[in-house]
Amino acid sequence: MNNHITTIAFDADDTLWINEPYFQEAEKEFCALLEDYLPHHSVSQELFKTEMKNLHLYGYGVKGFMLCMIETIGRVSNNTASLQLVNKAIELGQELLQKPIELLDGVTETLESLKGKYRLVVATKGDLLDQERKLKNSGLQDYFHHIEIMSDKKENDYKKLLKHLDCQPENFLMLGNSIKSDILPVLEIGGSAAHIPYHITWSHEQHEVNLEHENFMELKAINEILSFL
Repeated sequence: MNNHITTIAFDADDTLWINEPYFQEAEKEFCALLEDYLPHHSVSQELFKTEMKNLHLYGYGVKGFMLCMIETIGRVSNNTASLQLVNKAIELGQELLQKPIELLDGVTETLESLKGKYRLVVATKGDLLDQERKLKNSGLQDYFHHIEIMSDKKENDYKKLLKHLDCQPENFLMLGNSIKSDILPVLEIGGSAAHIPYHITWSHEQHEVNLEHENFMELKAINEILSFL
């Protein structure tokens, strides 16, 4: 681990607080709504197909998920489903937008230890309003110098972020639970990255390759980063 790090960025969902289990719970309820048309696993596959088709249009987040549920209802039911079913899907999305914030273990203590020694940043995907709400309700806002809600997390997105922060890649460290979004692009542009696995990962973010890189760390929990810095 290089000792030139000045800026540390954190992914938010499933790195600072719980997120994916809520989505999976909503998806199960959604599959149950359509069980008269298809088995649960088939509804799940259809929903994922819709999400992937629309990712470039809607980006990441609950609102896109809601629109994809509605589109999937139409397709799976051959446009015969009742408006009541559509309303239930909207309710599922609205419940997601009002879930309580549950911080993951060690988050507050880690931020407390790093505060004042490094410039701390949130770099996360998702709906702007939803992520702002979550951050406000998390009580973590004051730890961060900058909040970046990103439409995607590819190399160019990180380059833009670093330019905005006036930070060189060798001074930047990213922490997150997705190898695909939080780790690989940052390593590619010359930054450092630490992976904190979460027990549930959205299938779009899954990445199976064993990674070895001089600027990469695999952590079991967020507070392990303190021993590397």
